[in-house]
Amino acid sequence: MNTITVYRLGRVEYEDGLKLMRLFGDARREGLCSDALLLLEHPPVLTLGRGAKRENITASDASLSAEGVQVFETNRGGDVTYHGPGQIVGYPIFLLPESRRDVRRYVRDVERSIMQVLSEWGITAGPIPKWPGVWIGEEGAPDARKIAAIGVHISRWLTTHGFALNVNTKMEHFRFIVPCGIREAGVTSMQRERGNAIPVPDVEEALARSFCAVFDSERVDAPPPMSTVSVAVVRGHGPEARVLLVRRRPERGGFWQILTGRVEPGESPAQAAARELEEETGLRLAPEDLHYQHAFAIGETLPPVLARENGFAIQAPPDTEVRLGPEHDTFEWVDVPTALERLPFVGLRETVKRAVARQRGA
Repeated sequence: MNTITVYRLGRVEYEDGLKLMRLFGDARREGLCSDALLLLEHPPVLTLGRGAKRENITASDASLSAEGVQVFETNRGGDVTYHGPGQIVGYPIFLLPESRRDVRRYVRDVERSIMQVLSEWGITAGPIPKWPGVWIGEEGAPDARKIAAIGVHISRWLTTHGFALNVNTKMEHFRFIVPCGIREAGVTSMQRERGNAIPVPDVEEALARSFCAVFDSERVDAPPPMSTVSVAVVRGHGPEARVLLVRRRPERGGFWQILTGRVEPGESPAQAAARELEEETGLRLAPEDLHYQHAFAIGETLPPVLARENGFAIQAPPDTEVRLGPEHDTFEWVDVPTALERLPFVGLRETVKRAVARQRGA
């Protein structure tokens, strides 16, 4: 019997999600992993499918920037779609067997999996043939509204991208777009339909069950990702703020980063952040929790090695002296724009942004 490994990843930065799809797709095609269902949440982002029309983004670039909404072009089908907190994004990475190699059937099966989940919360939904997605209401009805968007990519019968189910989604953000290019109908969420917030983990559990049932597969729950920390050390304030960057030795990659490390058994993330700070810089300062947690793939390993990272900030005194540990060969204090330009990974950049923003609000 086929198996589907279910990954419940929490927040994933969108570009990290693209990398996860690529790595899981490569691993699946090479027979290094089973089919996988990635369940996650993206920060606010607009994605443009292959058939997207730019005019279906109705907000200005300045408005999107002010709301922290990014824009990405993708290779999935469909028009423009919104992702954001309170929405479950699902990426089925399936290598379809010969008996299921029908694009329309695959899309219908994804729709059916979502419809079964909605029915568990007393929400009756279905397809509208001329429009993609899962809908409440009938075609042509004035109250027809989409509750889940679907945009898939299939290459040599390997599936990527997938669906976005509005659970407790911030519906105001949909004003930035014409969802999927459809002007004649609206959007909704499980919360709006039920009148109360819906526990996201419960919906993820139901999605895992439903996909495995619809796709005739045995479920395997993935182990939790490795736990790691990132630490942004900042000294000074406002335009004078400087961020500590350390450069990894050439044999360890040779790139610039803020402090990072693994959470050891028995440690809390805060304890790991304080330990990494002392080991890598010689500093003994108390880390501040940024309440920023995200998952990502480490490197290019197949099958992917996953980490879930907690971000921390350190406010360092002006006369701070740094004594590097063995993992790095040099360091620099740089202004914030330079730090964001040099850092190679979106999660590290987000940690710096939050550390600087917290400093401004202090």
